[in-house]
Amino acid sequence: MSKETSKWLNTNVLIGFTDKRGHAWHYRAEDQGIEPNHYPGPIPITEVKRRLFDWTAQPARVFVEDGFGLRLAEHHLGVTASDTGDLLAIHTDEYGIHQYGTWLLDNVAALLDDGLAIGSAGLVRERKQAWVSVEVPDNIVTPEGVEFRPNLLACSSHDASLKTRYKRVATNVVCDNTMNIGLREDGQDIAIVHKRNCTLQLLTAREALQIVHTVADDFAVEVRKLCQTTVTDRAWKAFLDAHTPIPAEPGRARTNAASKRSALTRLWTSDSRVSPWKNTGWGVVQAVNTHLHHEAVIRGATRAERNMTRVMTGELAKHDRAAAATLRKVLAAV
Repeated sequence: MSKETSKWLNTNVLIGFTDKRGHAWHYRAEDQGIEPNHYPGPIPITEVKRRLFDWTAQPARVFVEDGFGLRLAEHHLGVTASDTGDLLAIHTDEYGIHQYGTWLLDNVAALLDDGLAIGSAGLVRERKQAWVSVEVPDNIVTPEGVEFRPNLLACSSHDASLKTRYKRVATNVVCDNTMNIGLREDGQDIAIVHKRNCTLQLLTAREALQIVHTVADDFAVEVRKLCQTTVTDRAWKAFLDAHTPIPAEPGRARTNAASKRSALTRLWTSDSRVSPWKNTGWGVVQAVNTHLHHEAVIRGATRAERNMTRVMTGELAKHDRAAAATLRKVLAAV
């Protein structure tokens, strides 16, 4: 992790409830600056607004320059940052700007009560993407020893990479991983496209609290099912063959596949984030998820940025579901 990246993460990502979850894995004390970005309890709304959302995305005219001179692109809309003037994106004029302060913070603030609070918030991709996570104060521990935090995640973008979404996820405390709710289907997910004049009918605080509680219930059921699913050493090898087959021809692809299988097996057999659930379906899903979060090769972005983007776009959920589906097929055949 570069020094610049570490400073960004430790100033533009706020982490709450550290008394319950510990520090984020990208925490660096030397890069905290004057104001630490970790909070022992909930993150105050005023802090999120002051430190992250104290600027707005402004519409701007777009011009093109060619052999005929400089002309206005009448049907296009630029989006710039009010505090720096940075260009965030160019869209058609049908695009509707969703201000982070309104759609992620004011809307979320209406959901908060004694049972819900802000657990994390952040800006990534040079402020083109943002999120706010609503959580209950306490961790939940299943009878199988899996400790997690249920979340209602609100996220949006200014570069059209994300719709504005309000979705269910869970944070696995032992490894600081985000995991999908419901490995067989999508969890509850409200999506609003960036169109002019679009509006959101807000959930009530009671409805939001119910959603977070269903995250806890559904995730605990999924964990129990997977922990009760036996995966023998033979089945684990068959899973690796199906999930990460080794190409017949020598070369980079073969080397990369062998390296990935070795890393997954190490997590499976000897890593404290996974090995306590070795020989179970949960251990398989946990190994794949942990590898993707912390060890898979990342190109074109920082690991923390890529991880959060995968959560917000739903890519991580697809990986989790694919691993679970592969495991079911393998167990049916073994």
